[in-house]
Amino acid sequence: MVQEFAPPTTEWYYPTEEIVTNAHVPDYDAVYNDAMQDVEAFWAQRAQTLHWFQPWEKVLDSSNAPFYKWFVGGKTNITYNAVDRHAKTWRKNKLAMIWEGEPGDKRTISYWRLNQEVNRFANILKSMGVRRGDRVTIYMGRIPELPIAMLACAKIGAIHSVVYGGFSEQSLADRIEDAQSRVVITADGAWLRGKIVNLKAVVNEAIHRSPVVEHVIVVKRTGHDIHMEEGRDYWYHDLAGLPIASTRCETEEMDAEDPLFILYTSGTTGKPKGVLHTHGGYQVYTSTTLEWVFDLKDEDRWWCAADPGWITGHSYIVYAPLILGATSFMYEGAPDYPYPSRYWKMIEEYGLTVLYTAPTAIRGLMRFGEAWPNRYDLSSLRLLGSVGEPINPEAWRWYFEHVGKKRCPIMDTWWQTETGGFMITPLPSVGLKPGSATRPFPGIEVDVVDEDGNSCPPGVDGKLVIKKPWPGMLRTVYGDPDRYVKQYWSEYSRQGWYLAGDSARKDEDGYVWIIGRIDDVIKVSGYRLGTAEVESGLVSHAAVAEAAVIGVPDEVKGNVIYAYCILRAGVQASKELEDELKNHIRHEVGPIAVPSHIEFVDKLPKTRSGKIMRRVLKARAMGLPEGDLSTLEE
Repeated sequence: MVQEFAPPTTEWYYPTEEIVTNAHVPDYDAVYNDAMQDVEAFWAQRAQTLHWFQPWEKVLDSSNAPFYKWFVGGKTNITYNAVDRHAKTWRKNKLAMIWEGEPGDKRTISYWRLNQEVNRFANILKSMGVRRGDRVTIYMGRIPELPIAMLACAKIGAIHSVVYGGFSEQSLADRIEDAQSRVVITADGAWLRGKIVNLKAVVNEAIHRSPVVEHVIVVKRTGHDIHMEEGRDYWYHDLAGLPIASTRCETEEMDAEDPLFILYTSGTTGKPKGVLHTHGGYQVYTSTTLEWVFDLKDEDRWWCAADPGWITGHSYIVYAPLILGATSFMYEGAPDYPYPSRYWKMIEEYGLTVLYTAPTAIRGLMRFGEAWPNRYDLSSLRLLGSVGEPINPEAWRWYFEHVGKKRCPIMDTWWQTETGGFMITPLPSVGLKPGSATRPFPGIEVDVVDEDGNSCPPGVDGKLVIKKPWPGMLRTVYGDPDRYVKQYWSEYSRQGWYLAGDSARKDEDGYVWIIGRIDDVIKVSGYRLGTAEVESGLVSHAAVAEAAVIGVPDEVKGNVIYAYCILRAGVQASKELEDELKNHIRHEVGPIAVPSHIEFVDKLPKTRSGKIMRRVLKARAMGLPEGDLSTLEE
C-alpha cells in the first residue's frame, strides 16, 4: 500500500532582485534545459575553464557502463588547478585559507604561501618513497596541514585516504589495511571542547593492528607528550627544516581518470566502502557546482563548516574553493565552545559571506535561542547552506530568520560521498520551499520511481534514481568492483540508473523532497513514513530542539513509531508534554504518524559526521545488543 502525502509546506521564499541579477545563473530553467539538450557539450564547456596539460579526446566513454570514464585522454592535475595556477597570477597574494583553532589561535595562508607549503609536503612524501598511485592515509583534526597534505598527495599522483580524526583504532586500522597505505600522516592531537583528542595514540594502536605502515609523519598541534617510534615516526617540523623539503616541486601530469582519493563510507554490510574519485571529472564537477550554487565571487569569504575528513570537506573546504581561487575559512573545534556564540562571533570577526553547515549544527544552536546570533553583526552574510540530511522546516525558518535575517537564501543541498558534489540543490535565483532540496543541478537528471521503475506521480514517495552519468561520480568501490555494481547499479540495471538509496517524492512543481534512507522508512499498518517527516513534525513544536524516531515491531500494525526528543532549554519533561506532542503530530503529519511512545533524552547517539545512529536507538528500545559503536561521537 502506498500512502500519498501533501508536501510538508507550501510556503515560498523568493530571492531579491539584486541576488537574481548578480547570480552566475539568473535563469535556472534556461540553463537547465540547455544543458540537458547536450549534456556532454555542457560538461565539456565547463571543463574548458580549467587547465589541461593535454586536451581530452572524448568527453564521456560509456562503452563499459557503469564504469564510466570522463574526459578520456585528457591530462591534468587537480592541485595544479587549485594551487599552482593561482600562484602565477594576481591571486598569489590573496588569502587562500583563514583558520582559527578552538583555543583561539589564528593563521592565514596566501595562495603563494600555500603553493610553497604544498610543495614542501610533496617533497617530504617523495623522500619517503611515495610515488604515483601509492596510497597515503591521513588522520588529523581540522588544521591547515590536513588540506595541505591532501593537495601534496594529489600533486605527486599519490592517492589520499583521509580518515576522520575521531574514528577508533580498529576503524582506522581497517582503512589502512584496505588501502595498503605505507605512509600515515597525523598530528599529536586535536582540540575539541577544551580537551585534547589523542590522535597519535590511536594511530599507534591502529598500526599495531595493521603493520603495513612504514612511516608516520606527525604534525605538532597540542604539544602534549606522545610516543614516537624511532625509525618510523617523524615530526613534520623537523622534516620541513631539512634540504629535502624544497618549496619547488614538479606537478605530476595525471590522466583524467587516474585516482585522486579513496574515501570510506558506511555500508549496509558493516564493511566500509572505499569510494574512489578521479582527477578530471571530479574537479570539473565540484568547481562548477560550488560556483553556481553558492554564487562565489572573488570578494567572498566562504565557510564550509564541515570536516575535511568527510566528502563535504574534500569537495567544499579543499578542492572546489581553491580551484575557484576563493578564500576558504576553517575552524578547528565545536560550534558551541566555549559558548553558543562561537559561530556568530567568527562570522562577525572575519566578515564571512557564505555559511554552509549541517542541520544538526543548526538545530543544536537553535536550542540556545536567537539571543546568541542576535548579539552579533551578521550583515556580511549573503547566502546560507545546508548539507548532510534533510533540514526540517522549523530549523530552516530559524536559520533564515535569525542567522540570515530574512535576507539570505538557503541552499539546501542533497548529494552523497559517491556523487562528489551537489546533485539536487537550489540556485540563488530560484524560489525556495523550506525542507525541499528543490530541483536537480544543470546536467543532472533525477527521478522518483517505484519498484518497477515507473515515475511516481506528485506526492507519492518512491526511490530516488539518477538517470545519466555525471563527471563527479564515483568510479568504483576500491578493490571491489562487484560491490560497486551490486550496490548502485543492479536494482535498475535494465534502465542503467544509479540507485541513490534514498526515499523521496516530488511535488506538483517538480521540487524534490528527501524522506530519508530507504532503510529509514517505517511501515505502519502498511503505510510508509519517512523518519525525517515525523522528526520534522516533532521539532516544529516549540518545546522540542531535536528528535529521532524509529520503527519497532508491533503485532497489530507491523511497526509502531518510537520517538526520542531533546527538549529546549528550560522545558521540563512530563506526561502532559508527551500527550501534547502526540496531538501535535496527529495534526502536523497525521494519525498514522503518532508515536506509540516518546522518550525525553539529553542527547542522541550520532556518528562523528552528525548522523543519528537509529540502529542504536532501535537496539536500546528493544533491549538488544547495540553492535559496533566505533563511529559513535561519544
